[in-house]
Amino acid sequence: MTACLPYLTRMNSTDPPTVPHSPIEDTQGIALGVILCGVGIHILTTVGLITGQTAGVAVILSYLSGWSFGVVFFLINLPFYALAYGKLGLEFTVKSLVSVALLSVVTDLLPLGFTIDHLHPALGAVIFGATVGMGLLAMFRHKSSLGGLGVVAFWVQEKTGFRAGYVQLMTDAVIFTVAALLFPLSVVGWSLLGALVLNLVITFNHNRKRYIAN
Repeated sequence: MTACLPYLTRMNSTDPPTVPHSPIEDTQGIALGVILCGVGIHILTTVGLITGQTAGVAVILSYLSGWSFGVVFFLINLPFYALAYGKLGLEFTVKSLVSVALLSVVTDLLPLGFTIDHLHPALGAVIFGATVGMGLLAMFRHKSSLGGLGVVAFWVQEKTGFRAGYVQLMTDAVIFTVAALLFPLSVVGWSLLGALVLNLVITFNHNRKRYIAN
């Protein structure tokens, strides 16, 4: 996953003026995004699939180590906050740190009250991709993300105009190549479907020219 992709705040002089979100709007938007992402990741791990980006690395390491996804995800995100602070500012960094911490808690708590007896991996992959994609969009629009490689994707889009969704697709390719050496090809295949759905949701719906509130 995404693990995370960007919101865009730096607009040139030809862009229309932005309308800032209130603190309450930011809080509900980020909370909704975290919950949607948590549900999606819970579904993903329930059917034994993986994903791309930092979340994918965390899922793989949690499978191999036996540690919970939440703990691994939080720890491997820490190095990326220096880049986030230097390139994207304090507000984005703090909101992303809070989002990652909340997601780590949510993904550890969800199995206590949300169990799935049967779900085909193909359907699980599609639900994961759509749910996490919508969750990330909610966070992007409130100047937050799930950190990690998504910070790099945002920085590339901000500096070059190259769509963040495509950056994520390329990094996912590397992660899934490694995963193919560790997991059955059926797992990798269904996981690729989930990653494709997620990235298409982001690519088709995240565009700063179509969303001017910040």
